Amino acid sequence: MLSKVKAFIKSEVVLCVSALAALLSMLLTPPSAAYAGYIDWDVLMMLFSLMTVVAGLRASGLWDWVSAALLQRVKSTKMLAILMVYLCFFSAMLVTNDVALITFVPLCLAVLGCAGHSCVIQTIVLMTIAANLGSMATPIGNPQNLYLFSSFSLSFGAFESAVLPLTALSAVLLLPACLTGFSKSAIVSPVGKPALRKRQMLLHCALFLVCLLAVLDILPVWASFVITAAVCTLLDRKAIAHADYSLLLTFVFFFILAGNLAANEGIRSVIGSKIKNRELLFGAGISQVISNVPAAVLLSSFTQNWKGLLQGVNIGGLGTPVASLASLISYRLYARSNGAQSGRYMRTFLFWNAMFLAVLLLAALFFL
Repeated sequence: MLSKVKAFIKSEVVLCVSALAALLSMLLTPPSAAYAGYIDWDVLMMLFSLMTVVAGLRASGLWDWVSAALLQRVKSTKMLAILMVYLCFFSAMLVTNDVALITFVPLCLAVLGCAGHSCVIQTIVLMTIAANLGSMATPIGNPQNLYLFSSFSLSFGAFESAVLPLTALSAVLLLPACLTGFSKSAIVSPVGKPALRKRQMLLHCALFLVCLLAVLDILPVWASFVITAAVCTLLDRKAIAHADYSLLLTFVFFFILAGNLAANEGIRSVIGSKIKNRELLFGAGISQVISNVPAAVLLSSFTQNWKGLLQGVNIGGLGTPVASLASLISYRLYARSNGAQSGRYMRTFLFWNAMFLAVLLLAALFFL
């Protein structure tokens, strides 16, 4: 029994840490009916829908088919890393960092699995950084942008003037990172064409479009969730079974943690007295503990300096694994892959995140 518990903790480290943090936060704010309001149900419904759809696409053989096509054209690991990183960077601007990672990390794992190279960890870490930074460029790129854009009634021009210089710098910084630590070894294309289950693929491609309509606020999130759940229940129950429910539960625990911290008057008074003219640093710093979306919601109550706060919570998505909840998505996807090395992944993640966080913070403080 004890060995099973240890194995569970080892395989679900992030889930266990988030659960412990949520429990400890209850000492500050005792459980009540208000807890239900802490949880962003739209985020959970969207994550469930996307994970289900991506599981269906993977099962259809689409990832293997696309992997084979890519490997016929991409000739080195460096080229592959650059392609995957910038796919995440630019797609996150339109479909959010969560969607970009849920879409492309499984594809990256499939491609690198076929190629047989060990650079998968650094590639996924840089893809995660790219998605978090690329999503900074638009109001719909991530939840904190959408919240602040609406909360401060910003114009599109004002918003872009605050984030585009940082986005451009991020795009430049990603290139040397992609060129560091990757060999120039050639990728051997697989022999033969992988099987593709076209009906299953078309079904989940259609559901993916439904999810995108919800991301773009054309369709209500609850409607996307109901459609996806109903269709998969009728036509592809295995896709529902392969959704990552432990990740959904991890998000719930972090929502409870953030809500309890925000509800505590002592913590709120300390923040209110210290934040003035330090919005950038506070946004980045608090994001390291409660993630950037709750940080944006919490700090917006204490300042009118939306530019500093906007830059802070976006840059603050770098750093710890919980700084951006999107980072947990890529970690979970990697941790579930064959031969995953979680310790090595975390070391690589912290190194590159610290590098980008330091450079972008200094740039925002002194030049932008």
